[in-house]
Amino acid sequence: MGSNTDSSFHHNDNKALIFDALECRALTVKNRLFRSNISGMFDDYNGHGGNARLNWEEKFAKGGVGCIISSFTPVAVRGRILPRYAMIDHDNKIPFWRAIGERVHKYDCKFIMQLSHSGRQQDLGGVENLYKKGLSSTNKQDYFHGLLAQAMTTDDINEVVDQFAQGARRARAAGLDGVELHGANGYLITQFLSSGINDRTDEYGGSWENRARFALEIVRAIRKEVGQDFHLQMKINGVDHNSWLYPWQRKGNTLEETIKICRMLLDDDKGVDAFHISSGSTFPHPRNPPGDLPLQSVLRLYNVMRSQGTRTRFNYWIFDHKLTAKLFRALWLWRRGPIIEGVNQQYAQAIRSEVNPKIKVLCTGGYQHADKIANAIREGACDAVSIARPLIANNDLPKIFLQHNGPEREKECTYCNKCLMNVLENPLGCYELSRYDGGTFEERWDNMIKEVFSVFEPPTFP
Repeated sequence: MGSNTDSSFHHNDNKALIFDALECRALTVKNRLFRSNISGMFDDYNGHGGNARLNWEEKFAKGGVGCIISSFTPVAVRGRILPRYAMIDHDNKIPFWRAIGERVHKYDCKFIMQLSHSGRQQDLGGVENLYKKGLSSTNKQDYFHGLLAQAMTTDDINEVVDQFAQGARRARAAGLDGVELHGANGYLITQFLSSGINDRTDEYGGSWENRARFALEIVRAIRKEVGQDFHLQMKINGVDHNSWLYPWQRKGNTLEETIKICRMLLDDDKGVDAFHISSGSTFPHPRNPPGDLPLQSVLRLYNVMRSQGTRTRFNYWIFDHKLTAKLFRALWLWRRGPIIEGVNQQYAQAIRSEVNPKIKVLCTGGYQHADKIANAIREGACDAVSIARPLIANNDLPKIFLQHNGPEREKECTYCNKCLMNVLENPLGCYELSRYDGGTFEERWDNMIKEVFSVFEPPTFP
């Protein structure tokens, strides 16, 4: 096995670290492997959950992860990024999420719901949002897609804070194990936190304390609903990298500001229990998910998105021409940098060492080798890692770690990002043809389609 170079001694040491239980204040996870938030359009248009999502989540629980973080789960219709994502905007959604919890708990796997709101970053908001601007901290459209925004009033802010709190209440009522606030990657909470986006002049803008006020109010409202004995974590950018595309844009939050914001969100030990460290003030972003930019797949994605923002037609033109597409891809890879596996580790380590030793820190960023994960834990960079694409490529990656350092080289995740770029048109899955068995193109293609469509098995009515 090309990637399995650890000696037996080192492998056993790595295994002991990775499969040691993680103890949080109100949550115990059997190992240090979290399935990160990733999902396709598996559900009903009206936000009720579908059978394919039940199958999808069970795949990863069965594969051995200690905890699953749900996909982006909208707390309101106005805040969804895509239709056909299961929501948590009403009590009538509780039974579905209870069924999700029951599915994954059978495998001693915990389930954390990611409470989310798109703000202005809304890829396809659905027909209900067709003539509405995205709620945000600002009136300015985002600089990448040109998605339109409407600065929230104080009444809007109070309403959305309550929507997050009620989402947490419903998650607890469904028997789930905790919630995560999506405060990274350009979504609504990021739009308030980031100095590169937030241009308000009221008490929710300006200083880092004011920009963090919205997130702190959400944390306090959630604690009022669910108490102190329910796990609450926050996904946050270590660094925003807001000027990745246009250098004249403001850079956004620095690591030092993030550390201060994290301390504030602890709320004197009554707030957040763990931080989940990412980076990038848009999605997608060269650093999230770090990897390639498959131009053919990007063109298909933008063909779907062309009517959404003021810049999407221009972006489509860039991706539709060979020279400009190659230049953009070169910019993307340059801005990403050379590191993929552990891209956010430096930020996680600083936050873990500077915020509070009792608070757990998760790090996301392409992990798929036991030695990389164990070293991150061993060196104090994080307490656990979250994984998405390598688990799509190998659902049983945790079981592989019990025996080897990682998958066989030809079965590794290639970080091609075709899974992401297919998600607006096709079922979520691994679309890297080189990973599939077969002597001919047709055989590989058929095996790929079979695996991608496995999420629909067993069917709703077997």
